[in-house]
Amino acid sequence: MTARAALLAWALPALLAPAAAAQDVTAARYADPTDRYAHGVLGDDIEHGALVMETAGGPVRLTLPRRRVFEDTAPRLSDIDGDGAREVVVVESDAGLGARLAIYDPNGLVAATDFIGRPFRWLAPVGAGDLDGDGAVEVAFVDRPHLARVLRVVRLDNGRLEEVASASGLTNHRIGERDISGGLRDCGGGLEMILADVGWASVMAARLTGGGLEVRRLGPLDRADALDRALACGTVD
Repeated sequence: MTARAALLAWALPALLAPAAAAQDVTAARYADPTDRYAHGVLGDDIEHGALVMETAGGPVRLTLPRRRVFEDTAPRLSDIDGDGAREVVVVESDAGLGARLAIYDPNGLVAATDFIGRPFRWLAPVGAGDLDGDGAVEVAFVDRPHLARVLRVVRLDNGRLEEVASASGLTNHRIGERDISGGLRDCGGGLEMILADVGWASVMAARLTGGGLEVRRLGPLDRADALDRALACGTVD
C-alpha cells in the first residue's frame, strides 16, 4: 500500500504540457496542496492541484483548473499504451462531477473514464497490468468503494478507456483511511486483484478471464495484515 504523501481523463486543452515526443515517466508526485475540494475521503481536506512528472528531459508540471483536484494517495506509473514509455494513472475529481480515472503522459491527457457524475463521489484504483495474459494492459479500480462497490476493469482502445468487465460486491477503501487497500499479485498463475467484500469480512481475489471476472473468497478479513498477507501470496484462512 502507498502512503498518501509518497511519490510514487477526455481531452482538456488547457491542461496540455508543451508538445513532446513520447517520453518515459521515471517518477511522479502531486504538488500544490489545496483545500478547495472539501470531501475528506482520505482523512483530511487536503488534495492537490498539480502533477509533476519526471522525465529524462526534465520535470513536466501539469496544473488542473481550479474546479478540479487530484483526490488520490499517489500517482502510479505504468506503460498503459504499450509504447515502451510509462504513463501516469491518477484519480482526478471535479467540483460538480466527482471523480474519474485519468491517464497522463508528459504531453498531457491520454485518456480517462467518464466522471461519476456527482460531487463527492470517488473511485479507488486497484492496479494496472496485463490482467488476462493477452499482452494488453488493463487498469482496475473500484467505482465508489463506499457506495456502489463495483470493481471495474478498463482497457485503452483507440484513445478511449473502454470497460471490459465488472463485478459488484467488492471494495478496497474505508472512509477516512489514508491508504487504498489490496492491489495486484502474481502467485505464479497470472495477475489477480486482491480486495475486500462489502462488509470487510472476507479477503477476495478477482481474476480477469475471457468470460469476465472470476471472484473467489480467500479467507477471513479478521486481522489488520490480512490483505497484505494475501498480496504476498500468504495464507489468510
